[in-house]
Amino acid sequence: MKKFASTGLMVAAMLFGTVACNQKKDTVEEAQETNEQKFDDTAAEDTKEDQSEFMTKAASGGMMEVELGNLAQQNASSQDVKDFGKMMVTDHTKANTELKTLAQQKNITLPDSMDQSMMDHVNNLRNKKGAEFDKDYMSLMVDDHEEDIDLFKNAAQNEQDPDVKAFASKTVPVLQKHLDRAKIVNDKVK
Repeated sequence: MKKFASTGLMVAAMLFGTVACNQKKDTVEEAQETNEQKFDDTAAEDTKEDQSEFMTKAASGGMMEVELGNLAQQNASSQDVKDFGKMMVTDHTKANTELKTLAQQKNITLPDSMDQSMMDHVNNLRNKKGAEFDKDYMSLMVDDHEEDIDLFKNAAQNEQDPDVKAFASKTVPVLQKHLDRAKIVNDKVK
């Protein structure tokens, strides 16, 4: 009986370990791990790690902006919010395309979908409509663009690679325009 119980415990532990290991990792973390493995033990390891962190986060955020911009065009009641959503889709689609091209040139793997925290924002807003959507979406856009500007300014100042630095520098004014507009629309829909 003792042998049966201990065997059962070992099987349970192995199953638990297998389940824990098979839980889906965050897509940004997966991309960053892939990039770390590519450049592990190379002269560019530290530089590429910084690039990877910036570019994977930027890609995830850009995907969220496009997804939420499409939702805004469908679920918002305010024309200002719908127009803001359209601007997000247009500008972030362009930036996402540029980022993908840059990532290919730098041999950086980008996530194929947004990270879980970004997906949580999308899921939170997906079933909201009208004034409730407008208020929650615009509040998120203010907060998110403040974070984006910090991320891109940091890359513009600290990235070693001149192409990545240039991309970040070029994108900061666009993000600032988004933040300024988001604040105005947010004040209107509060």
